[in-house]
Amino acid sequence: MGSMLGLAALSMTVHAGTTAKREAFGAMPDGKPVEAVVLTNAHGLSARVITYGASLQSLSVPDREGHFADIVLGYASLADYLDKPQYFGATVGRYANRIAKGRFVLDGKTYQVPVNNGPNSLHGGTRGFDKVLWTLGQVSHDADKASVTLTYVSPDGDMGYPGTLSVTAVYTLDDNDQLSIEYRASTDQPTLVNLSNHAYWNLSGEGSGSVMEQRLTIVGDAYLPVDAGSIPTGEIRPVAGTPFDFRKPKPIGRDIRTADPQLLNGHGYDHNWVISRKAATAPRMVARVEDPKSGRVLTLSSAQPGLQFYSGNFLDGTTVGTGGHVYRQGDAFVLEPQLYPDTPNQPSFGSARLDPGQTYRNLIVYRFTTEPARGER
Repeated sequence: MGSMLGLAALSMTVHAGTTAKREAFGAMPDGKPVEAVVLTNAHGLSARVITYGASLQSLSVPDREGHFADIVLGYASLADYLDKPQYFGATVGRYANRIAKGRFVLDGKTYQVPVNNGPNSLHGGTRGFDKVLWTLGQVSHDADKASVTLTYVSPDGDMGYPGTLSVTAVYTLDDNDQLSIEYRASTDQPTLVNLSNHAYWNLSGEGSGSVMEQRLTIVGDAYLPVDAGSIPTGEIRPVAGTPFDFRKPKPIGRDIRTADPQLLNGHGYDHNWVISRKAATAPRMVARVEDPKSGRVLTLSSAQPGLQFYSGNFLDGTTVGTGGHVYRQGDAFVLEPQLYPDTPNQPSFGSARLDPGQTYRNLIVYRFTTEPARGER
């Protein structure tokens, strides 16, 4: 009996450490409330998700000494998200990344979607999923995880895309120190879908300065070169012997100032790595980042065939983030598991098509660990 009581007490202790709490996060210009949900696990890790853009607004994790810091870039207020949108932690779609000239053909019909990135369409157009208010669904927690579900219905013709698209985003923080984001979508007409999350990471803490010494691994052995407008040329180029070779851990900034035409095109890294030629059946590791300073390690898993890596090239010192610090060039990196950019116009890249009766899915898993200082290993 004593043993059973002990187990019950242990279960209650774990449950008490895993919470999901709703908070207010301002109101839209039309008065609609924006909510935040704070997910906390038994080890004290916490993620704040806001209904505007189904965005990850903050994520607090410990360093090797047990000190917590927010490691994603964001804004402290809704007004800043509305006034200067930068995709901080946002859900991007209907089509994450770029579509050349904002045009594609589906079943013989040409569609034009908004051009908002030079001559091209980026992240769904001028009012993509990052700039809409999602509906808050189930908020729950149990003995070993906490989660929040958000939904959005994109009507037929939204941003020029065909079909009514019903989208679900589920954020889950568990006691294995994993944050997962699962995107699902269904449609009533043939359409295109490519959803991802655009979190900006700095494992030393947002606002702490440059990420150029943080060590990145990307498992892909090829990448997609781009033209001056950041549209893939169609070539799949091996990373071997180039600044794009991250198959072994190396500092993000080691080769970023190399006079490679591709780095000049993107003002740094803003390219898609070829993880596989088609989606996998289950998430597998696609990238890993280690911060020598704090000891924090981020391991990213996904089943998507591509991974966009962006080195924060256009952070320009005009943004004040969550902690009151200015974000400058190279102060964060972005890793977006997704389909290849411009897939609708490049059949060799596969297909972004979703038909009625099918379910689109992108499960992204971030796992957080720590490593000792190199001299202590």
